[in-house]
Amino acid sequence: MKFEESAGGIVYKKENSKTLILITQHSAHHGWVFPKGLIDKGEDKETTAVREVKEEGGVEAKIIKELPAVEYFYKFEEQTIKKKVTYLLMEYTSGNIADHDWEMEDAQWLEIDKVEEKLSYKTDKQVFQKAQELLK
Repeated sequence: MKFEESAGGIVYKKENSKTLILITQHSAHHGWVFPKGLIDKGEDKETTAVREVKEEGGVEAKIIKELPAVEYFYKFEEQTIKKKVTYLLMEYTSGNIADHDWEMEDAQWLEIDKVEEKLSYKTDKQVFQKAQELLK
């Protein structure tokens, strides 16, 4: 079995009296997820999370706090892969979600109470619950 480690960001911004969360729609499987990607050689999880938020979400964000890692299995070309993802709670600083890369077909800011129902995967929903506790 292959093992992969990724990092990503749950990015929020305050707009008027609302808290908005960045979610992205993956171009390959069309699921709604948080921006994340493989930790490149020589990178730490913080650097990866900031890079992936910029690439897949089109925005710059500063790290607020590390969230508990999630783990899951998936299949790629007949091989089972165990993946560990560390998400970081991040605050939006600049940029435009329209500037996301080709890996994502869409990016949206959603009100915090609408995010969980839009997310496609159980592990994303679980880590988002932890992020919500910190944002209250």
